[in-house]
Amino acid sequence: MWVVKKNYLVQMFNYFLVDLASPSNLLWFWNFGFMLGISMVMQVLSGFLLSLYYNDSVSYAFYSVNYLMLEVENGYEFRFIHSSGASLLFFLIFIHMGRSMWFKSYYMIEVWESGCVIFLLLMMVSFLGYILPWGQMSFWAATVITNLLYVIPYVGGSVLEWVWGGFSVGGPTLSRFFILHYIFPFVILVLSLVHLMFLHENGSSNSLGVTSMNDKVEFHWYYTLKDLMSFLLLMLFFILMLLLMPFVFMDSENFLFVDIMKTPEHIKPEWYFLFAYCILRSVPNKVGGVIGLLMSIVILMLLPLLTKNYFKFNDFIGSYIVVFHFVIFFMLTWLGGCVVEWPYSSLGGLVSVLYFVLFFV
Repeated sequence: MWVVKKNYLVQMFNYFLVDLASPSNLLWFWNFGFMLGISMVMQVLSGFLLSLYYNDSVSYAFYSVNYLMLEVENGYEFRFIHSSGASLLFFLIFIHMGRSMWFKSYYMIEVWESGCVIFLLLMMVSFLGYILPWGQMSFWAATVITNLLYVIPYVGGSVLEWVWGGFSVGGPTLSRFFILHYIFPFVILVLSLVHLMFLHENGSSNSLGVTSMNDKVEFHWYYTLKDLMSFLLLMLFFILMLLLMPFVFMDSENFLFVDIMKTPEHIKPEWYFLFAYCILRSVPNKVGGVIGLLMSIVILMLLPLLTKNYFKFNDFIGSYIVVFHFVIFFMLTWLGGCVVEWPYSSLGGLVSVLYFVLFFV
């Protein structure tokens, strides 16, 4: 029995990483999927080490994080690896999804849809992790975002109290968020394997956007060397980021203990949520803002259905439309971090409309 299982594992490894037939014309943009996998594993390992010292009590959560950084040997390094690694992970995701939009890889529906589900779960997990340090910004971010559940018709109040574990954000909320933040990364790893299975079953897209059944090469050594080079460049970039600007992705308000009597002047999420946050606050109606927030992400799953060439653009014009969409995304990210006043609020509404319109073009 052991011999059979061992041979089966060897065959699976050989199929996925050695003899896998891959298009011969893949660009460096196709290496970001591999780098994403490395980043996910790095996040899971660093998060596991942090959980050994974390206390999910509202009285000790903040101080347990400080103890980790100040008293545990190399503890601050693991915290920076985990916090900055989340930003690196989403940076790679945006490039990976942008490449799929540019080269129209979303027509591989199973691969695209499974990737969108992973993206949604990663956003949820990162939000949960942002609450765990229990600093000033963590508490108010949890309060603002969870209150969006109140717009659910009829059952919104009950759902909100169930998520809180009471009538406000408190100890039960923090404990539940910690449990979910610990469990869901393993679910994401399983879904990543499903994502890879769909990719290998349907075959990879390529830079020309044409089928290349007769132009295949073995994955090893041709692409394993490219992945190895990508891994080395990724680690070099990440190490430089940790050494030169470890606090760049951390809010100074989150280094203060929770004060429920003092609201921060400008509540804003992490940079990778800012595009959706800008759409949320651009809609005057609360229900409409929540719908816009959800649709800003769900519309990605509808992309294969929305781009059926209703307008017969050629590839040259279509490429400019995709570039314009990237510009709109960057503007939403920038506007999401600006204060809510004119002209940023009005410009945010205009850019939000263009964000959705371009999906139909």
